[in-house]
Amino acid sequence: MAILITGGAGYIGSHTMVELLEAGRELVVVDNFLNSKPESLERVKKITGKNFKFYEVDLLDYDALDKVFCENDIDSCIHFAGLKAVGESCAKPLLYYHNNITGTLNLCEIMQKHGAKRIVFSSSATVYGKPASVPITEDFPLSTTNPYGETKLMIERILKDLHAADNEWSVSVLRYFNPIGAHKSGLIGEDPQGIPNNLLPYITQVASGKRECLSVFGNDYNTPDGTGVRDYIHVVDLAKAHLKAIERAETVTGIEYFNVGTGIGYSVLDIVHAYEKATGIKINYKIVDRRPGDIDECYANPEKAYNVLGWRAENNIEDMCRDSYNWQLKNPNGYGD
Repeated sequence: MAILITGGAGYIGSHTMVELLEAGRELVVVDNFLNSKPESLERVKKITGKNFKFYEVDLLDYDALDKVFCENDIDSCIHFAGLKAVGESCAKPLLYYHNNITGTLNLCEIMQKHGAKRIVFSSSATVYGKPASVPITEDFPLSTTNPYGETKLMIERILKDLHAADNEWSVSVLRYFNPIGAHKSGLIGEDPQGIPNNLLPYITQVASGKRECLSVFGNDYNTPDGTGVRDYIHVVDLAKAHLKAIERAETVTGIEYFNVGTGIGYSVLDIVHAYEKATGIKINYKIVDRRPGDIDECYANPEKAYNVLGWRAENNIEDMCRDSYNWQLKNPNGYGD
């Protein structure tokens, strides 16, 4: 029996594939390469020495996705595929709602049709909106501040309703905080298109000379150094959480929600200084105006993931920075090399 990986060529998907393949799991992978590159899949094969079936399929193409299930014995799915840029979602909300929601509806309908009723969903801490306090637990009120986050929350609700209607489903919702880092081999990592949306790729591009200076959005937050505080997690730790979640989904039915973070809040300047310490490279930065919607601090209480899944983050912030730099050093133009 195989696990379907949607969006497997992406940043988190490719790292999760490595963990699953090294655990001896059989994978079927689909991706449309809208925000990813085929080379990442070749690198996964190189790291693991293992193969897998791949289909270039968009989840909006119902018939093509159904064909994947017809041709393979799939009993579960880890669902990464979706558009994910917050700013773009505000500019193009209809695109995000259509792509992320319709694609997931197609996936779930086809899974149900073929009797594959186990899914691990790639959600996000954005579903907590502006939390009233930290650390955040899974029972906090849910709200969103942008269309991207709203698609994550809507999909969570769809999966909840799906299980309520058919209790044979096993649904695991992983609410990620801020994935950074790269595989220690330097063969796979985050390869943003254009100007990075996330902090670490921007810092690594400054360190490598691709960009002149890091813009720090605001230094007047209610935090120790005035810059925003977030929970950063190594992408390999995050990938291992998916292995634990799919193992649990194979033994229980129901719907469960898990925060996937370290439980430690780091400010933007903490990350800058940790990166400088890990690499020996000075990072030029400047303070600029806050971005609309940004909040003071956001970090997880990850104890439920430890108590139920037996998962806990193992890498510290310097590990994350060092591995990010190693990826950038070996792949200055990402997978374009």
